[in-house]
Amino acid sequence: MAWVLLLVAGLFEVGWAIGLKYTEGFTRVWPSVFTLAAMTASVVLLGMAMKSLPVGTSYAIWVGVGAVGTAILGIILFGESANAGRLFSLGLIVAGIVGLKLTTPV
Repeated sequence: MAWVLLLVAGLFEVGWAIGLKYTEGFTRVWPSVFTLAAMTASVVLLGMAMKSLPVGTSYAIWVGVGAVGTAILGIILFGESANAGRLFSLGLIVAGIVGLKLTTPV
């Protein structure tokens, strides 16, 4: 269950990172409300996952899921670069996430 909470926390991190773009510096009310709610949900779920998972593993996976998801949505939603070097680097982050998952004895 902790791994599911951690994955969902990472997805909420993607939501708030992308949401920041739509808040326009927190000058738009509803995007700001949704972004702050996603921030709260992300951190609360991360904390719940850390009850049974190691802190280093939890934090690294949370950040990794957030970074990869945000970069992919940046490519899709905002036309950001999808060159080979960038995609390879994202693949390395995914490999790190998988490696941490496979080597964590919980």
